[in-house]
Amino acid sequence: MAKHELIDHKRRVLIGAGGALLLGAAWPAGARAQTGGGKTKIGVIGSGKIGGTIGGLWVKAGHEVFFSSRHPEELKELVSSLGPQAQAGTVAQAVSFGDVVFVAVPYKALPEVGKENAAGLKGKVVLDACNAVAGRDGQELADEVERDGIGVVSQKYLPGTRLVRAFNTMGYGVFAKEAHRPDPKLAIPIAGDDTDAVQVAAGLVRDAGFDPVVVGKLADARRFQRGQPGYGQQVSAAELKQKLSLP
Repeated sequence: MAKHELIDHKRRVLIGAGGALLLGAAWPAGARAQTGGGKTKIGVIGSGKIGGTIGGLWVKAGHEVFFSSRHPEELKELVSSLGPQAQAGTVAQAVSFGDVVFVAVPYKALPEVGKENAAGLKGKVVLDACNAVAGRDGQELADEVERDGIGVVSQKYLPGTRLVRAFNTMGYGVFAKEAHRPDPKLAIPIAGDDTDAVQVAAGLVRDAGFDPVVVGKLADARRFQRGQPGYGQQVSAAELKQKLSLP
């Protein structure tokens, strides 16, 4: 890794850790996990701004979260800020640990993540927050997403998973600021083909302090990918449903 890239990566990790500390300070007393009434083991692949923020919200809700990156030693500050429910390690360790896996990496990394962890990810509920950006991820991949829809493409690169699109429509700063706000909560659009997996994802969205809106199947996830009507909407569930003409 080049020196300037290493500095930038460390800056991102510190930002994520700072966000986690902010979330800890703002968390309402007595908050408890709502997913099935108990704890869920969650593996996070990509523990930068989005992964660190959403993973931190889950830790504060009582879940056990295993953060991972290619440089897990750089996650020490994030993990220490979150307490004993959080730990860090390699991507393979996070996949093995999690009953649910949350993926928040640059989209160009998704094919490699799927290929390297195919056996471990098979059959697991996977929440995918990745977005395809041509300038970062390559025009070919961005064109594939535009043509086929991001939900379908993500399932292609994460075969055998019970995939749900979630947490891809806004920046980490919005998530950190708006989590657990007074009703109406901030709406988070989600989509997936596996009904049970969608319900698990919906519960985790609530635990993070938001209101899930099921948009449809993975093919319908294109409705809230970058550049589409459901993307970037800082609105309530009722308002999002109206914007997307959902019942």
